[in-house]
Amino acid sequence: MKRILNVVMLVLLAGVICGQENKAELVEDFKPSSTNQPGQEYPMVNSEGRVRAQILAPDATYVQLDIGGVKYDLVKDDDGVWTGESAPQDVGFHYYQLNIDGASVPDPGSLLFFGACRWGSGVEIPAPDQDIFALKDVPHGHVHEILFPSKSTNTSRRAFVYTPPGYQQESSTRYPVLYLQHGYCENETSWPSQGRVNLIMDNLIAEGKAEPFIIVMTYGMTNDIKFGELRKFDIKPFQTVLIDELIPYIDTHFRTLASQEKRAMAGLSMGGMETKQITLNRPDVFSHYGLFSGGTYNPDELKEHDGLKLVFLSCGSKERPEGVKNAVVDLKNEGFNAVSYISEGTAHEFHTWRRSLYQLAQLLFK
Repeated sequence: MKRILNVVMLVLLAGVICGQENKAELVEDFKPSSTNQPGQEYPMVNSEGRVRAQILAPDATYVQLDIGGVKYDLVKDDDGVWTGESAPQDVGFHYYQLNIDGASVPDPGSLLFFGACRWGSGVEIPAPDQDIFALKDVPHGHVHEILFPSKSTNTSRRAFVYTPPGYQQESSTRYPVLYLQHGYCENETSWPSQGRVNLIMDNLIAEGKAEPFIIVMTYGMTNDIKFGELRKFDIKPFQTVLIDELIPYIDTHFRTLASQEKRAMAGLSMGGMETKQITLNRPDVFSHYGLFSGGTYNPDELKEHDGLKLVFLSCGSKERPEGVKNAVVDLKNEGFNAVSYISEGTAHEFHTWRRSLYQLAQLLFK
């Protein structure tokens, strides 16, 4: 019995020492996240990529930080303030929430973003290349919120339209168009908000790295289907909205170059799946295809795609990069203009897709 007690004491002592070491290992250079509500100090991020959350909840019995599929316990002080940290996260944007006595709620310190099929919190882990979407002293385009009529769904639908710098001042110049889709459990706000699409484009255009073009972002009708049943998703309703309703509206109400040659489609994750299905069904509509963590094409699928100018495939290095690289090799061997891009150090997340857009935009319409 005495021996058992000694073993137990050693285990408990090791746990205390380990916990103290983990605390000591924290780099105490936490700074407020760039995605915080104005004037809010928390959440904070340190140079390791750890997220520190804090909330006043004196009557709660437990509080957790839920980020990256892991829940981290917060510790309560004498004033009822709960504080705790996550493990290091990948660079870029991450959805997260707080769990208070079993209820998952947004962090009041964070701005709200639509993702994971809800309006919730988001935190930005600084990346070495975050300059690509930095707010700079360059000419800026505009993001327009529009409503377009949809007979097929018997309603008016929303889209966001990025027009490049100078569009408002000019009266005759016409532009190519990229139709850019979000992922599952996201919506038409995702690319303009957490995707920083307008700043990426403004900076590229100012540096002379990309041709000016219009970007259209609308809801892909993805979120009514359950996660485990994504293979049952029917592309036809959204294809009708996009091809028969949205594109004609954009070509009528914006100064576009309304031809296959000057029209592209790309998407992230499930938006990539939508892009693939629609471009395979209607190869006459688009000439540039982009799949960001959204699958691949094979040469046989594209044999009848007259006018196809570019296939762009990408993913994070923590996903399945070999599949993307091999698919592009196969396409090139059959004479297609295909490009692969692997986002180093990221997984299935928005910084992968920001980087992907940054790369694709430099190749479009040239």
